[in-house]
Amino acid sequence: MDFQKLDELLANEPAYRAAQVWQWAARAAADYDAMTNLPAPLRERLAAELPFSTLTVESEQQSRDGTVKTLFRTHDGHPVEAVLMRYRDGRRSLCLSSQSGCPLTCTFCATGSMAFGRNLTASEIVDQALHFRRIEPVDHAVFMGMGEPMLNLDEVLAAARRLPDVGITPRRTTISTVGWMPGLTRFVDEVDGPIRLALSLHAADPKLRSRIMPVNDRYPLADVLAECRRYVVKRGRKVYVEYVMLAGVNDSPEQARELAKALGRDAFKVNLIPYNPTGLYDGSSREAIAGFKNVLDRARIPATVRLTRGRDIAAACGQLAAAPKPRAPKIHAPA
Repeated sequence: MDFQKLDELLANEPAYRAAQVWQWAARAAADYDAMTNLPAPLRERLAAELPFSTLTVESEQQSRDGTVKTLFRTHDGHPVEAVLMRYRDGRRSLCLSSQSGCPLTCTFCATGSMAFGRNLTASEIVDQALHFRRIEPVDHAVFMGMGEPMLNLDEVLAAARRLPDVGITPRRTTISTVGWMPGLTRFVDEVDGPIRLALSLHAADPKLRSRIMPVNDRYPLADVLAECRRYVVKRGRKVYVEYVMLAGVNDSPEQARELAKALGRDAFKVNLIPYNPTGLYDGSSREAIAGFKNVLDRARIPATVRLTRGRDIAAACGQLAAAPKPRAPKIHAPA
């Protein structure tokens, strides 16, 4: 729900009313009628004047592995996708969007093919989480959906501060960035809580990274890694490195050695991501991924291979998009 409008609507009510409404929403209340400790006339007024969610559900899909992807629309018509990922060990993790579309146009990411809409408000981000909380309890969240969170840091942090009431603690919340330095520097300096940081890296070679991630021209990787190391020193927590595996593009043993040299042993944990098709690249083979990880293992760089969820409904990493612009021709590995 729109928290600012809620405060305005409750201006003449006792100060605790807004907290009561929020507590009900965070505990998965279906609507205002369920909020039984609110006076009936107030519930009626809320229902008449304040939509229960800032988002409307346009469609929802469920994967064979249990993953759920929901396409929302904002009040002004912008598309937003978010995902509920179910794991066999009982974890229920949310992939939340911070923007409708993304202006940074990473070539391997479907969101980059969209026309950029706008930043989302904290209320719109939280309403993604509340939608899935009404389905079942949730306990993890990653800001890795549509958009670059560091371009919308104030709203992202405001949303993250509400997630513990929904069941997601700061230690189980991760904010990802491609290396947008103004926001990253603010995150390092201002965020005292144990929210985790992830870096979307994908190539250690500057020329290659600039080709697949144009943001690298503006904020070079060396500067971004230095800022991440400052986070590690200041917060005492390692940075997760996301590395999507693109066949013949960034998956060679030499490129693994280059990544290991750039990262060093003490500050980063690498998560290798099997590429989820978006039409522009081919994904690396299992053998190539295993060989890449083996190089990192020998260099004593902590590395794991991500378990892909929701690929069959385009809900996996890099696949979130709505009404995309036409794609460029697929890039194949050189013969």
